[in-house]
Amino acid sequence: MRMTRLLTRTLRQDPAEAETPSHRLMLRAGMISQVAAGVYAYLPLAQRSLRKIEEIIRQEMDAAGGQELRMPALQPLETWQETGRAGAFGQNLFHLKDRRDRDLVLAPTHEEVVTALVRANVQSYRDLPLVLYQIQTKFRDEPRPRAGLIRVREFDMKDAYSFDADEEGLDRSYRRMMEAYSAIYSRCGLSTLAVEADSGAIGGKDSHEFILPAESGEDIILRCQRCHYSANAERATFRLPPVEAEPEQPLEEVRTPGVKTIAALADYLGVPSSKTLKAVFYSADGHVVFVTLRGDLDVNEVKLKNLLKCTELRLATDEELQGAGLVPGFASPIGLSGVHRVGDASIRVGSNFVAGANKPDTHLRKANYPRDFQVDVMADIALARDGHGCPQCGAPLSGIRGIEVGHVFKLGTVFSETLGARYLDREGVQRPITMGCYGIGVGRLLAGAIEQNHDDKGIIFPTPIAPYQVHLVALNVDDPDVSREAEALYQRLSAQGYEVLFDDRVESAGVKLNDADLIGLPVRLLVSPRSLKQRSVELKARRERNAQVVPLEEADARLQHVLGGS
Repeated sequence: MRMTRLLTRTLRQDPAEAETPSHRLMLRAGMISQVAAGVYAYLPLAQRSLRKIEEIIRQEMDAAGGQELRMPALQPLETWQETGRAGAFGQNLFHLKDRRDRDLVLAPTHEEVVTALVRANVQSYRDLPLVLYQIQTKFRDEPRPRAGLIRVREFDMKDAYSFDADEEGLDRSYRRMMEAYSAIYSRCGLSTLAVEADSGAIGGKDSHEFILPAESGEDIILRCQRCHYSANAERATFRLPPVEAEPEQPLEEVRTPGVKTIAALADYLGVPSSKTLKAVFYSADGHVVFVTLRGDLDVNEVKLKNLLKCTELRLATDEELQGAGLVPGFASPIGLSGVHRVGDASIRVGSNFVAGANKPDTHLRKANYPRDFQVDVMADIALARDGHGCPQCGAPLSGIRGIEVGHVFKLGTVFSETLGARYLDREGVQRPITMGCYGIGVGRLLAGAIEQNHDDKGIIFPTPIAPYQVHLVALNVDDPDVSREAEALYQRLSAQGYEVLFDDRVESAGVKLNDADLIGLPVRLLVSPRSLKQRSVELKARRERNAQVVPLEEADARLQHVLGGS
């Protein structure tokens, strides 16, 4: 492809709206163009990379026994209501009506449709196991689209679904998909971690995310260096930081004028935050929920939402608290009634806590559970943090940031039982099909690759997913010798099957070299009047600092060697 014909325009300056390296570099390199918030057009350079990623995915999914199909993005709302996921997805689900006033949705995922397809086509155990997949456009009305292709409202995803006779079969399918995903990321030139994860609105029991470590990532991953436990912070468990055990003492009231935060309370009374009880108020589908946990911990809102099985969870407003008779800054579960109370398991570890007195400017010392108060539900709802003890071996957990580039779930029989997808076993008994689902965001994987592979000059594409293999740059194209030799080299390399982006523009050397670094193809070949004096070209791998001077006649052979090792 000649750059004089390529639909792209590089930018010298960072766009004001760019939030992350991949967002900034893809805009500057002319790979994407924003159409609306969270909606992008993929220009030719990006589209070529996406096609390569898709082909790698297809090859690995086919090798794992998958069959490709394509399902509609436009689906009846009642199907989603039947499984209860219309409410679970909430406002993230795009709704519309057709001309006959029938309710439709733009699908964010396809469990309902694929289960119905299998219900119509699978009859007995002889039809199982089965793995179906597609690469198709999905729609999610994200409240805060951000970071370019990292979080968008319209995106391409590979979603796969496994169907087995029992849990043992699901375990085998799940392992095969985990192996296929690892192969996909490796072939794309990416380093990923498989970590325990929350299932979210997809549902199911076991779940793993594939995380690409990156400082700009939204996800926090907690890992143990000793036993290799790893989990998303949304899912992670931990051993509670210890507190000194002591006999329970009588409850006593203490004045705390204007002291409304845990930090201020601990400082005012000269106690560690682990000796206080934190009160946090939420609205769960419009109902106030009172959460109590140890003061040195924070609420894991994902765990809390899963516990409450609510669609919307947010911090309660002052008006809602006043309506429930609560006193912000001085509330506690002691003597409280008429409000749903949730306790974290941490309130069982320790004694003689400082808690609110449910009246202004007052706290209570020596509060103890269950002597002084009760809760309606006790659960693990605390957020694991860097430095907390590993749940398996007790060693300190360490946190890293990362980008989710894949998610796999063991669904079990939730969808098959709801939608009636059954099979006849060997004894002729009808049983629900056991399911798994497996997703990869194709555009997010491309963005993640750039997050993991860039420098201060631009993108550094892994060779397998680079839009082109070679960036052929001709300097002084108005020089007949340069024009002739560069054109001949372009034709020769293209005839040999190399993917070449030929910069034949009438531009300065600085512009061309900067654009080559910005776009970041694996290898740059430079043809200039100076190099031609030696019948040579300059060859430079994007990851290397220095260029090599290569005889013009040997350029293709040297190129093969460099690309083979990159």
